[in-house]
Amino acid sequence: MRRHIIAASALSLLCIAGTAGAAGAAGTAGAAAAQPAGGHGPSAMVFTITAGSGGAEDTDTVMRASTLSCAYTAEGTHPAPRAACDALIATDGELNRLLAGPDTSRACPMYFDPVTVTADGVLGGRRVAWKHTFSNACVMSATLNGNPVYAF
Repeated sequence: MRRHIIAASALSLLCIAGTAGAAGAAGTAGAAAAQPAGGHGPSAMVFTITAGSGGAEDTDTVMRASTLSCAYTAEGTHPAPRAACDALIATDGELNRLLAGPDTSRACPMYFDPVTVTADGVLGGRRVAWKHTFSNACVMSATLNGNPVYAF
């Protein structure tokens, strides 16, 4: 439960900051006119990596978390916001595409110590809530294969 509250709070702050900056840039035209050209809406996401299976029991421990806003410029607490925004845009809203390039040459131990990654927020103007659980951290690393979205 605490993880969801933290994620929602961080996302709210990103949305408020993005809307305030957009409204200021748009002058008196309002926030609706500040949407990027091309029909793509703003993006504000919160990413977490937790130790655990991501079940409803809320006993998982958040190991790392990062925020990312791709509305007009790439920013947030993510260490490589531009690369992460580009990778998110390339998924076209289907975050399972982040898992498409596993490193098959990497050998991982066969023990079960689950790690769950989540993505919550708005991507291209659409609400996103995504979660994927890996059997252990090595499998997560090999499956994401250096993808910049979870490189924090």
